[in-house]
Amino acid sequence: MICVAIGRSRHKHVMAELRHLAEQGAKLVELRLDYITSKINIRRLLAEQGDLDCQVIITCRRVEDGGKWIGSEEARQLVLREAIAEGVDYVDIEEDIAGQIGRYGKTKRIISYHNFRKTPENLRELHHDMSQLDPDIIKIATMANDPHDNVRMLEMVQESEIPTVGMCMGDIGTPSRILAGKFGCPFTYATFHHERTLAPGQLSFQQMNEIYRYNHIGPDTLVYGVIADPVGHSLSPHVHNATFEAKGINAVYLPFRVPSDSLAQFMEDAPRLGIRGLSVTIPHKEAIAKHLTKVDPAVKSIAAVNTVIFDGGEVIGLNTDYNAAMDCLEYALGEIGGKPSPLKNKRALVLGAGGVARPIVYGLKHRGALVTIASRTKQRADRLAEAFDCKAIDWDSRQRAQCDLLINCTPIGMHPNVDESPISKTFLKPSLLVFDTVYNPETTLLIKEARARNCEIITGVEMFVRQAQLQFYLFTKQEAPPDLMREVLKRAIGPIGGMR
Repeated sequence: MICVAIGRSRHKHVMAELRHLAEQGAKLVELRLDYITSKINIRRLLAEQGDLDCQVIITCRRVEDGGKWIGSEEARQLVLREAIAEGVDYVDIEEDIAGQIGRYGKTKRIISYHNFRKTPENLRELHHDMSQLDPDIIKIATMANDPHDNVRMLEMVQESEIPTVGMCMGDIGTPSRILAGKFGCPFTYATFHHERTLAPGQLSFQQMNEIYRYNHIGPDTLVYGVIADPVGHSLSPHVHNATFEAKGINAVYLPFRVPSDSLAQFMEDAPRLGIRGLSVTIPHKEAIAKHLTKVDPAVKSIAAVNTVIFDGGEVIGLNTDYNAAMDCLEYALGEIGGKPSPLKNKRALVLGAGGVARPIVYGLKHRGALVTIASRTKQRADRLAEAFDCKAIDWDSRQRAQCDLLINCTPIGMHPNVDESPISKTFLKPSLLVFDTVYNPETTLLIKEARARNCEIITGVEMFVRQAQLQFYLFTKQEAPPDLMREVLKRAIGPIGGMR
C-alpha cells in the first residue's frame, strides 16, 4: 500500500487533494498539519474523509524532523492529542515524545524516528528501543549516504515482528521506497505530485503506480535495475517496467545510484536485494569488470560492460550496445548479419571516445569498416584508436574528414543543450548516413539538419530500443515488444534529460 503525503497551507487545498487521491484509488493518506498556516481545524479536515474509502494519518512534524511547525511544542502535542480524540485512523508520534501521548480510542500509533544526516549503525538497537513505546507501527526514515544503507534498512524491516516502515531518504535511498513491499513494510510513502516532494528522494503517487506498479511488488518479485552516478534521469525504468507488465512478469526495474567507491559493496549486496540483472552505465562500464566471474567474448575486446546477469553463483558481463548499434547500421545499409557485412569498407567518422563509442568502434572494425575517431580530448581518441587499430584525428579536423557514416557518440545535443550539434550542417551531404546515439530529444539538432539535407538517419531512440530488447531477453529469456518499448520511451522523453 502507498501512503500519499499531502502538505498544503490551506484547509480547502488539503481536502481537495484528499478527495482527489481517494478517487484515484489511494487507500492511505498522510495529512501534514505542520504545513497549514492558519488555525488548524482537525474536525473539518476529517469530515472530508466522510464516505471515502481511504484511511488518514495525522502528522505534525517539527523543523528538526523535516517539518514546518513553528509553534510551541506544547501546542504541537495538543494538535496530536486532538487528532486522537477525533478518532483519526493513525497518528504519527516521534519516538522522543511517545511516552507523553497516550493511547486512546481506535487511533493507531505510528512511532517514528527521522535522521536527515545519516543511517545510524545501530538500526536494530534503535528499532528495539522504539518497540518498547507501544507502537502499532514503527517508522524509521534515515538519510542514505551509501547504497548499503538500503540493505541494512530493508533487512531490519524484514526481520521485525512489529509492522515497520523503514526507508532511506535521498536519491541513493530511492530503491528502499520501491522495494518496501518486497521486504514486508505495511506501506511506503509517496507525494501528491513529483514537483512537491516532502522528503528527499520521495516519488509521486503517479510514479509509484504507473512506472513501478508498487502494489504488485511482493516477496517473490524479481529485481532488476540500472546502476549509474547520477541515475535520476534514466528512462530505462519506464521502458522495462512497462514491458514486464505487458509480458505478465512479476518483476520490477529500479534506478540505483551507486557512487564509484560503493560499487564493490553494491555488487556484494545485490543478491540480498533479490537483484537478477543490471543495466550498467556511466561511470561503471569499465570498473565493474573486476566484480564479474564471467564475461561474454565480445566484452573482452570492448573492455566495457553494460549488462550484468546474476545466474546462481555466476555474475556475467555482456554488452548490448555493441549488437544494438551494429543492427541499426546494418539494417539501414541493407541487411543485418550479412556476409560480408554491408559495413565492410565503409568510411566511418566516430565523434567521441567514451563508453558509447567503444563498443561501436569495436563493432565497426569487426565488420570491416574504416574507422576514424575524433574526440574533444585527443588523448582519449588516441587510446581508443590504438586499442582497435584505427585512426584518430584532432577534434578541429573532424569537419574535413571523408566519410560515408557519421556516428555521434558524444552527449552534444542532449537535453537541455538542444541547440548544439557536434558538426556543422555544411558537412552533411545527401550520401551520408548519420547516426546520433543521443535519444533525448530524439530529433536532435544534428538529426534535424541531416534530415533537411536528405541524409539517411538513425536516431538514438532506435539504438536504445534495440539494446533494451537485447537486455530484456538476457534478463528474462523472453522477447520484448519493440513497438511498446519505442512508444513508452517516446512518451517518457520530455523536458528532462535521459541516459541509458
